[in-house]
Amino acid sequence: MKHPGPLLTLLAGLLLGLLTLTLDATAGTSRASSSYQEKPPSPTPTSSTASPAPAASSPSPSRIADASYAGRTDDDSSSVAVSVRGGRAIAYFCDGRSRESWLKGPVLADGSMRLTGGHGAALNGTLRDGVRIRGTVDLDGGHYAFTAPRAVKGSGLYRATATVRGAKVEGGWIVLADGRQVGIVDREGTPSSAPRIDPETGAVTVDGQPLTATPALP
Repeated sequence: MKHPGPLLTLLAGLLLGLLTLTLDATAGTSRASSSYQEKPPSPTPTSSTASPAPAASSPSPSRIADASYAGRTDDDSSSVAVSVRGGRAIAYFCDGRSRESWLKGPVLADGSMRLTGGHGAALNGTLRDGVRIRGTVDLDGGHYAFTAPRAVKGSGLYRATATVRGAKVEGGWIVLADGRQVGIVDREGTPSSAPRIDPETGAVTVDGQPLTATPALP
């Protein structure tokens, strides 16, 4: 009986080779699977634009108290009175003889004011500490610095308008804290010194006719 030695050896070698190839293929597949990692999803982009901050609200302008002010120019030649009501002002410049001007305009939150009148007249002033107005008046080529303290009872700015003996009459009065009065009555464009008024009642007599002067308001 012949021994199948060489044949068995050949078959065993073939089987071993096939087994080796199978194991190598399996290992390669496993290595490939383990080396692959799924890329994580990209994070959802977020907006980098921040919401704008709310705009700061503008501060409310401080309210200037209603009051009247009356004083003299630095050269003591004339008087100036200012009445402030509701953020507006009316002023009167008067030398008590022939030079006068009515002016008006707004008062700003910081107390400053630029009032204007006829023929280019201008008053530039500032309310200081709520007790006085310091400023200047420009009128007919003249420049007058003045200080007008806050008016006390009975002092301030007064005005009267009427028709007397067929003529239009307009009077302006500045009553100072010490009782002095400065005023002009204009009769159809002709100015002259005004008679005294009663500060308690405003009563005054112009050309024989009784009138009532009232506080001038803006």
